[in-house]
Amino acid sequence: MTPLEVLLAELIAAEGPLRIDRYMALCLGHPRHGYYITRDPLGEKGDFVTAPEVSQVFGELVGVWAVGAWGLMGQPGAFNLVELGPGRGTLMADVLRTVRKAAPAFAASASVHLVETSPVLRAAQRTAVGAGAQWHDRLEDVPEGPMILLANEFFDAIPIRQFERREGVWRERVIGLTDGRLSPGVGGIVPGTMGRDGDVMEFAPARDEIARHIGERIAAHPGAALLIDYGHLHTAPGDTLQAMRAHRFLPVTETPGEADLTSHVDFEKLAAAVREAGAVVHHGMTQRGFLLAMGLEQRIAQLALRADDVTRATLARQMARLADEAQMGNLFKVLCATSPGMSTPYPFG
Repeated sequence: MTPLEVLLAELIAAEGPLRIDRYMALCLGHPRHGYYITRDPLGEKGDFVTAPEVSQVFGELVGVWAVGAWGLMGQPGAFNLVELGPGRGTLMADVLRTVRKAAPAFAASASVHLVETSPVLRAAQRTAVGAGAQWHDRLEDVPEGPMILLANEFFDAIPIRQFERREGVWRERVIGLTDGRLSPGVGGIVPGTMGRDGDVMEFAPARDEIARHIGERIAAHPGAALLIDYGHLHTAPGDTLQAMRAHRFLPVTETPGEADLTSHVDFEKLAAAVREAGAVVHHGMTQRGFLLAMGLEQRIAQLALRADDVTRATLARQMARLADEAQMGNLFKVLCATSPGMSTPYPFG
């Protein structure tokens, strides 16, 4: 048993089964044994790879998008460039490198703010991003003002609740104990008449709360947000909770604190929360559609012109990983939100 599993078993024995959202929160953020508190999980030697780690081109294209959004905001002379869950800082580093060359006025106007709770990842971000950035535990701690916000693979790790319909009634899924080991189960009956037996519905109150705060920010000040994650554009039943370790899936109760726990993002609900707070939400699209529209093929071709055969093959693999329909291209979705009255940023119009 992992150290966290021992603590969770003691907690369940004393207080009863844990809701899924509390279980996720402890597995990922326990102050001593939480997954994101104790390690850098990224990369081929870690547990998973994110798009910025696949290719520098991802961050370059996001940087180009941000410059366009800044222009539609009226090119404010001072604004906050914010990233939620910046990982190793690779995305922000690539964005800054791009804008310093392509749009120095944007770079000079930007105040970089990284929202990160992991001390291990904060150290990596300091190395990648360099001096001048500011770190915060929550978006609420970022100063008010004009803002461009980026969030790539952030919302998938926000805890969720799950409800399962059995024998005509809904019950909340929980984590309990069987023979002293963690095991999934269900709790008491909860209200609800819709659905069919076997349906699983997921709700993410904490995710919605963050989305509403983003909406409030860009409703009150000029701003734009780009949210990228794996998930679905429309709400539908389904069990998407998953655990990953060393690039393979495993049961969600296996090695708690040493495996990543995530769920697919419901972009319809996310958009609704942002919209309810007063921001304008534009039609979502696949990562494939976004990257191709932003010039992925052209940028890869440009880099390939100066490359040897081995590097060209690597570039081709990177482009396929980011945009192929069978890889990240269709699984990942992209959502854009802006201040009321602001023109729609390309390519969402």
